[in-house]
Amino acid sequence: MTETTARAGGAGPFSAFERMVAWRYLRSRRKETVISVIAGISFIGIMLGVATLIVVMAVMNGFRAELLNRILGMNGHMIVQAVDDPLHDYAAVSQRIAGVPGVKFAIPLIEGQVLAQGNIGSGTGALVRGIRGEDLAHLDLVDKNILHGTIENFDQSDGVAIGRRMAENLGLVLGDTLTLISPDGDVTPFGTTPRMKGYPIVAIFEVGMSEYDSSIVYMPLGEAQLYFNQEDKAQSIEVYVDNPDNVDALRQPIEAAAQRQIFMTDWRQRNQTFFSALEVERNVMFMILTLIVLVAALNIISGLVMLVKDKGHDIAILRTMGATRGAVMRIFLMTGAAIGMTGTLAGFVLGVIICLNVESIRQFFSWLSGTVLFNPELYFLSQLPARMDFNETFSVIIMALILSFIATLFPAWRAAKLDPVEALRYE
Repeated sequence: MTETTARAGGAGPFSAFERMVAWRYLRSRRKETVISVIAGISFIGIMLGVATLIVVMAVMNGFRAELLNRILGMNGHMIVQAVDDPLHDYAAVSQRIAGVPGVKFAIPLIEGQVLAQGNIGSGTGALVRGIRGEDLAHLDLVDKNILHGTIENFDQSDGVAIGRRMAENLGLVLGDTLTLISPDGDVTPFGTTPRMKGYPIVAIFEVGMSEYDSSIVYMPLGEAQLYFNQEDKAQSIEVYVDNPDNVDALRQPIEAAAQRQIFMTDWRQRNQTFFSALEVERNVMFMILTLIVLVAALNIISGLVMLVKDKGHDIAILRTMGATRGAVMRIFLMTGAAIGMTGTLAGFVLGVIICLNVESIRQFFSWLSGTVLFNPELYFLSQLPARMDFNETFSVIIMALILSFIATLFPAWRAAKLDPVEALRYE
């Protein structure tokens, strides 16, 4: 028995001999061009599939996280409303609620829909939020994103703070007058007349969410009470908590602290449809894009089947030299698994690179095509977010490796079942 035969018959599973043969079968030869092309297509397919899955899942996670941060940064985690009497004691109630452990602060508010008019255009719909200056300073999403002006002494300014997109749409700058028209005005013998009043712009902010930057108007609480005929009372109290996912545990303490009949809704109830739609879209995208990896794995099957058919003579010689069926099966398992593993690794690296530079890539393709690929007016956010989740990325990698391994089982089993006598009969 020769040295090669001894190695083939006596070597353990996944030995150097088996790895050497598997590596040789992966290398391209002139007469095996078609097989090499199929292997290359399989590699590229798995790489692109894994990279696409990682990028899409990261962007979907980024969307949800950014939208959640901005929505909860501009709106309370819990909304407290009076049931029996109006909130004339809003200052005392909000102070007691703010003292509940787990509550960061409580903000009394007055809200109303108006028509806002500026220097250009016919006007736009806006949501006026009457708020105390000290409470507005608590909203970091607004306070830390003031582009022009200031919200210091907001209560005494008799002015308003608006978003950058509203200022642009209405042709307004700092110091200009924003005219607000409310349909709920004064009652006269001839009916209710709309209320119209102008307010100087004391601050312009940009939170990065177009819906808020183009529609929110912050007004001192005292002015809002006069404008909406709500003297000495508030419509609701917005409660901001330390852990938004733990709002249920704070319901009873907040009810006790209010010391009156109240009705509460939380952020999950107010945005349930929106975030449920995001979750459904994310799951469907994962299922659809998994098909890319599955198709690439099927290419591995076709490539290995052709390789087994082409290498039938070599397999028969290995068997006659002492190689076991298990050794032959492991050789082709390693051949197919090498394509899947390298493709998955390359896809992971490519996906990470794209996620880290997704906004730069978006800007490049926008410049290249001359179009806006991510319109803030449609997608709410001014930048394309991407947030990779370790568990999710790990699941994508494991899924790709499992599909690649399963794809190699049938061709490897066929190679192991090959009868050397039949393969060499006509040689």
